Amino acid sequence: MLELKLADNGALTVPGDLLEKAGFKPGDRLKVETDGEGRLFVEKVAEPPAARQELREAMNRKNLQTPMRFIKGVGPKLAETLARKGIVTVEDALYLLPHRYEDRRSFIPISSLRPGETSVFFGEVLSADLVATKGGKRFFEALVRDESGTIMCKWFRYNAAFMKKAWRPGRKGVFTGEVSQYGMQREVHHPEVEWMADGDDLAAMMARDPGNFGRIVPVYPLTEGLNQKLMRKMMKTVVEEFADNVGDPLAGPVAVGLSMLPLNVALREVHFPGEDVTLNDLNERKTPAHRTLTFDEFFFLELGLALKKQGIAMEDGIPFQVTHKYTRELLRQLPFQMTAAQRRVLSEIKADMMAPHPMHRLVQGDVGCGKTLVALMAALVAVENDRQVAIMAPTEILAEQHFLNIHRWCESLGIRVELLTASLKGKARAERLAAIAAGTAQIVIGTHSVIQEKVEFSRLGLGIIDEQHRFGVLQRGILKKKGTNPDILVMTATPIPRTLAMTVFGDLSLSVIDELPPGRTPVDTKVVFESRRQQVYSAIKEEVARGRQAYVIYPLVEETEKSELKAATQMAEHLAADVFPQLRVGLLHGRMKPEEKEEVMRSFKGRDLDLLVATTVIEVGIDVPNATVMVIEHAERFGLSQLHQLRGRVGRGEARSRCLLLTSGKLSEEGEKRLRVMEETNDGFRIAEADLEIRGPGDFLGTRQAGLPDFRVANILRDGSLLEAARQAAFEFIEKDPLLSLAEHEQVRFELVRRWGGRLELASVA
Repeated sequence: MLELKLADNGALTVPGDLLEKAGFKPGDRLKVETDGEGRLFVEKVAEPPAARQELREAMNRKNLQTPMRFIKGVGPKLAETLARKGIVTVEDALYLLPHRYEDRRSFIPISSLRPGETSVFFGEVLSADLVATKGGKRFFEALVRDESGTIMCKWFRYNAAFMKKAWRPGRKGVFTGEVSQYGMQREVHHPEVEWMADGDDLAAMMARDPGNFGRIVPVYPLTEGLNQKLMRKMMKTVVEEFADNVGDPLAGPVAVGLSMLPLNVALREVHFPGEDVTLNDLNERKTPAHRTLTFDEFFFLELGLALKKQGIAMEDGIPFQVTHKYTRELLRQLPFQMTAAQRRVLSEIKADMMAPHPMHRLVQGDVGCGKTLVALMAALVAVENDRQVAIMAPTEILAEQHFLNIHRWCESLGIRVELLTASLKGKARAERLAAIAAGTAQIVIGTHSVIQEKVEFSRLGLGIIDEQHRFGVLQRGILKKKGTNPDILVMTATPIPRTLAMTVFGDLSLSVIDELPPGRTPVDTKVVFESRRQQVYSAIKEEVARGRQAYVIYPLVEETEKSELKAATQMAEHLAADVFPQLRVGLLHGRMKPEEKEEVMRSFKGRDLDLLVATTVIEVGIDVPNATVMVIEHAERFGLSQLHQLRGRVGRGEARSRCLLLTSGKLSEEGEKRLRVMEETNDGFRIAEADLEIRGPGDFLGTRQAGLPDFRVANILRDGSLLEAARQAAFEFIEKDPLLSLAEHEQVRFELVRRWGGRLELASVA
């Protein structure tokens, strides 16, 4: 007879073999009852469905965090190599998508290889050796043949001993690379190769290795110590063992009607595609699997932004009244008419200001499109309602420029405008702070000083931030706290393609001033090669002789031994002493103290200098209508949007202006494309689109925008239409369930918090 004892804590321990004999397994839920004679009756009870589901999801999440070192075939050394590429867990590996695909169902005969295409072909090495040109350059080349013809393979970076050993004549293999044409000769540079074992034949090799042949195969981004064969083998293991652990929170609530695949199916198909997709769709990431993964990323990005936006919409704001007390009077004083685009954007701003919730609007427009006037009209609406306005600019000189322009118009309206910058000290500063606190300063213009702790507003109703990409989201938040949910208007002269603006500033409503005021003359832009430098200098002398001024821009402050780039400090000395001894030459760069910069800019604006040598510190700078020539040295080193911003410093008056892009002539294809776009157009939006196409979206705004989840799959340029669809779906989702509180949305809520981390700052989803 088996005797069981009750422990002090009330637990009853039953031997495992006894439970096993009764048909119970570890993890089973058991119900224990007694009869009147002290006997125990044990029966299995079903797990509640919700508890089962919760346990399964928790185990899946745990599995996805499995370190790569525990995967079959991946030891500590390979795990370290993978970690350098950011692949630490199996989830990281699942989302490391192939960057292209190769069709290895059959091989192309060498005679049929076409220039410009990446092809896979089979062949035998005829000869291989180091070659030196007459100019002394050395490279390694190998001649490969099949029954139809020959092709030359070349390497310009190589280890000679390794290459001679690997590329011995008579060796056969499968080669992959982009075919180029030079005269009559076709070449493949730095091809990938998979060698056949000696004595093996192609059919046997293909049959023995179905993961690498006889199908469309993935090609992964590699790092040193990895090759494609190893990656495919490892990824096959990861996908087969772990893809089904990936949850699919969108399956029920969102994906219905959007033709999305389950996430685990999508991951399988992007890594190891079936026969029903084309190579072209795979390489352009247009397959249903790619679209599913992209939509998934975009949806959770936009869901977070929708919650942020809704958080703003749920706050009580200031419902301004538009009385036209000051706005109509200002329009009467203006010596020109507002453009249709300015009027349209102003209407959008007024509608926001009249609403009972705070305005959060981004106004973007090209250099010189009249954003300042639109901002001033919005400021006057706030002042009409007895509220204060804070205008924040990134530099003292720009703040001062805004002050001079706005003060001039407001003085005649009887509105008090104050300037607050770091250089304001002592009694004058104390008086200005007192006027702001008392509310007698109606419009306050300044730099970061505006949001310092000591600055207290009496009734802040509107905050205007100029050049948003110079300020983070943090400063926007601090400015907002200076009042009780004031309206926020953000302005930028960096034209941002719509898809990018929706992503980076997705919690802001977007207005675009896409029209320049009449009378602005487009800047003539020319690419000039180093050999014509003297003509460039002559152009500067001619303009200065006409009473005009000029800029010369350099990418560096001081020369370094490793760099051949001309630097601003050395070149300012050279230009002043040797090239333009008769001209007054000034120097401006980022390492100067603020007061030194201000002094130089004032001198230039006041015409005490003829030529200003500068770095990109003037990219967002002062308005000098008399400056009509800009020379940009090493123009190929600048991004397109940066070149356009720099060019915007000239052409600010009625006189014809020129921008000369000086370059050595050793241009990459991308560099030449960039400079030609500058010659072709003055349209900032066209330039922004081209910049995004050439450089990609990574660092488009000059500073990486913090606070957004990273994209592992999606590309906002390529996948713009999906971004729109995801945005619409996310905003509709939040409309139906504003706090994500419905039980059926629990998985969506969990995944949102997981992806955004602590960056949402919303108690409702924390």
